[in-house]
This record gives sequence, C-alpha cells and structure tokens, in this order.
Amino acid sequence: MGIDINQLNVWRTWKWLFIFLIQLLFEESCSTSQADVNKHLEMGRDLLSRGELQDALSHYHAAVEGDPNNYLTYFKRGTVYLALGKSKVALSDLDKVLELKPDFISARLQRANILLKQGNLDESQEEYERVLLHDPENIEAYNGHAKIYPIKEEVYHAKELVRYHDYHNAIEVLNRVIEVCSWDPTLRELRADCYTNLDEMSHAISDVRAATRLRSDNTDGLHRLAKLLYQLGDAESSLKEVRECLKLDPDHKECFALYKQVKKLAKNLQDMQEAESSKSYKECIESSRKVLKLETKVEAIVFEAQSHLCRCLHEEGQITASIEACGAALALRQTPDLYCDRAEAYITGEMYDDAIHDYKSALDIDSNFHRAKEGMQKAQKLQKQSERRDYYKILGVTRSASKKEIIKAYRKAAQKWHPDNFQGDEKKLAEKRFIDIAAAKEVLTDPEKRQRFDNGEDPLDPESGNQYGGAHGFNPFQHFHQFHQGGSPFQFKFHFN
Repeated sequence: MGIDINQLNVWRTWKWLFIFLIQLLFEESCSTSQADVNKHLEMGRDLLSRGELQDALSHYHAAVEGDPNNYLTYFKRGTVYLALGKSKVALSDLDKVLELKPDFISARLQRANILLKQGNLDESQEEYERVLLHDPENIEAYNGHAKIYPIKEEVYHAKELVRYHDYHNAIEVLNRVIEVCSWDPTLRELRADCYTNLDEMSHAISDVRAATRLRSDNTDGLHRLAKLLYQLGDAESSLKEVRECLKLDPDHKECFALYKQVKKLAKNLQDMQEAESSKSYKECIESSRKVLKLETKVEAIVFEAQSHLCRCLHEEGQITASIEACGAALALRQTPDLYCDRAEAYITGEMYDDAIHDYKSALDIDSNFHRAKEGMQKAQKLQKQSERRDYYKILGVTRSASKKEIIKAYRKAAQKWHPDNFQGDEKKLAEKRFIDIAAAKEVLTDPEKRQRFDNGEDPLDPESGNQYGGAHGFNPFQHFHQFHQGGSPFQFKFHFN
C-alpha cells in the first residue's frame, strides 16, 4: 500500500503547529507564574515590614509553591517562621535553601544560630566552622562558635550537680545555659526537676509548660504539667492540660487515669466555692467533705476544703466542728484570715480568751490586718462584758436567736422568776433576777441595742455614758406593768422598807 505524500505533509504541518502552540502556552504560563511569584514576594515583604507576620507567611507560601526551586523564597519564608517562633519549620526551610545553594552563607549562619538555641551543639559547631571556612572574618560566626565549648562544659557540670542533689547550684548553671540554648526542652525539663525537688512548684510548672511548647505532640509533658498543677491545688488548670493530652492521644493511660480523678475533684471544689458564695452552707459542708474524701494528701486542696468547712460549719451553728476544721487548716498553713475565721467561731462559742489569742496570731503575721484589729477590740469588749451580765445567758438563748424566740424565752423566765412567787430573802433574789430578765428583753428585742451588745457594749450600763444609762436609762417598772397587762396571774408590789 502506497503512502500519500500530501496527507503526510499535512499531518506534519499540524504536528508542528500543535507543538508550537503548546510551547507558546507554556511560556505564557511560566511568565504569568513568575509575575505572580514576584507579586507575592513583594506583598510578603510589605506585610513583614508592618509586622503582619501571618499574612506575610501566606504570601511566602504562595511564592514557594509558584517557584519551588527559588532558594530566596524559602529563605524569606524561613525568616518569617523564625519571627513567629517556629524554629523547627524555619530550620526545614533553611535546609532546603542550602540544598539548592550550598554556598549561601547567610542561610548557613542562620541555621547555626538556630541549632545553638535548640541545644544541638555538635551540629551547630560544624555549621559555624563551615561559615568561617568561607568567611574567616565573620564576627557573628566567630562569637557563636566561641560559645559552644563553654556551654558543653556547663551542661555536663549541671548534670553532675543534679546527680549529687545540689539543686540550687544546678539551677544557677542551667540558668546560664538556657539563656543561650533557650529552645532546648531537655534543659528546661532538667531545671523543672530541680525546682520540683526544692518544692518550688510554680517555677517547675513554668519550665514544664515551656518544654511542652517546644516539643510537638508532647503528651508526656502535658501529663507531667497536669500533675504539677494538681499538686499545686489548681484542679481546673490541671484538668485543662490533661484534656489536651487526651486530644493528642485518647489512649494515653496515665492521662486518662488522672482525668477521671481530677474531673470529679474539680466539680466538688467548684460546688463548694459556689455554695459558700451563695450562702448555701449545708451544700458547702457536703461538698467540702466530698473533697476531703477524694483527696487526703495534696496539701493545697486539703487546706482549701478545710478552710471552707471552717467557715460554713460556723454559719450553720456547728461551732465545735467549725473550730476543729479551722485547726486542721491552720495546721497546714497559717494565714491571718483563717486565724480570724477561727476567732469568730470562738466568739460564738463564748471562748473569748481563745479568740483574743487567735486575733493576736493574725496580727503577728500582719500587724496592719484590719479585720484582726477590729476583731481583737470586739473580743476584748465581749470578754469584759462576760464578767458582768450576759443577756443571752439570762434568757437562756443563743446569740443567733430570733426575736420571736427571745420573747418566748422572756415570758417563760418572767413567769418563773416573778417576785410574787417567792417569800423572804428569796423574794429579794427574785426581784433582782426579774429586773435582769426584763433588761435582757429590752436589749435583745431592740435591733440597735442588740447590735451594740453584740459588739461588746452594754447599752443599759450607766457607766458607759450612753443615752440608755443614768436618768434616761432602763425602767424595770414598765416591764412589770407590761407583763401584768399581758395576762400574768401574778401580782407584784415593790417594798422599800
């Protein structure tokens, strides 16, 4: 079969035309792509100069995608990563830069600096030496290289100090090392160990938190951080960190076990605090006891629960139990407020000497503590008052008795001690007792007088110089008259023989 020359020529013509069109489109595409890359680089520079790092980073991403063989785009993106504190991805970009252009000294010097901060001392030393090989006068490379050997010596020294339990000196050495190798998580973890052994938990937490940020997906670090926060008594923050751990690894056994423990405790702590704030004292007592049942060893948590129990039991009138809870809290930590809490419970229980002693202890801690100063004055007044007549005792009621309870107690006592029920010397004793009963009713049913009495002042004492004493003072005859008008079967006459 013969070949049609004309058809072959036509086919060849179309073939070359097709190839020409493809080349034309490719060149146009490349030209457009390069223009876009340049535009992204320009916008990235502008945003970087204004400090808008995230927006600058997005443009450098686009530039790298548009021209993946341009070492400068990687270098500029790496610079933004460094500004954002993302040293690992910055290092990855610098590796790509040096792969494309091994003699790019600025990138190699930047890489050496990052490695030094990360604590990769051997690799950092090699990079500084490569820079100095090409540029012996490079001051930055010379200074960086000069730090390597002393830092290695300091790290070794710190580890030896830790091995011999010399934590204070180990921390001093590590402080100097971390100042140079600030992105090395292992050094921060080592310093956290020292702080933990010295019971400086807040410093340990700060270092462990920094270490977890420097390591990606650091579940063990998050677990350790959650445990430290728990030991510090911060159950809410502990719960937050352990949840982060479980987000990264739902099957993490230690985090899951801690999560179950902390979740329940944090709920009861929150209930306890909210109950006291809302004056739901029975619920406060119940939640406090639940906390103490769940946790018996962590001092901060036990202290908080006993402190709430101290105050809420007092408000519920359980004075002996309140004093016991206050004492349990004070055995852990001595604070002015807690001494005042117990002193107030002592006052309610009419143990004024003990109250004065606790207020003095509070003032020994803080001589300007206003609550303790006021409490001391009140306790001293009440102690002095207790040596005279106590209107609550006269009627046989508690200091928290209502007006209705006071009137009921007054009527019962007045009937019992009415002088018409007695003869001879007993009658004189009854007269005095009856006057005291009437005086107690006078004071305790008047809100203003009762408040003054509760503050340690007797409003019916003529020696106090107040308006209720002296010629304008209490009139017992009025009470006798009112008592008879109230339906008493007794007749009472004073004899002034």
